[in-house]
Amino acid sequence: MSSEALQSGLWPYLLVIAFGFLPSEVWRVLAVFLARGFDERSEILVWVRAVATTLVAGVVAKILFAPAGALAAVPLGWRLGALALGIAAFFLARRSVMAGVVAGEAALVAATWWIAGALP
Repeated sequence: MSSEALQSGLWPYLLVIAFGFLPSEVWRVLAVFLARGFDERSEILVWVRAVATTLVAGVVAKILFAPAGALAAVPLGWRLGALALGIAAFFLARRSVMAGVVAGEAALVAATWWIAGALP
């Protein structure tokens, strides 16, 4: 790392890339090459997909029912409403994950602004 990067305030980002992103990216690339011959409907991949989906559901539930930081200031009803809006957008946009995430996030941001009094 150069001394300019350390002095400019970019060093935290460089550390995140070096110790967070790169080590996990190596395994992702390796998995892509190793999974080329697998059948998508094989039992092991069905199980892996089920475990991954369960983990995502658990993280979402934890964020909804036991939030930390600024999200704790948003009432549970508003968080659940944002989730419902995100799910509705997901299905209305032909199962687009991006549409669901953007709609849910926009709902949370709007709820936070509303609660803070920034919106009329």
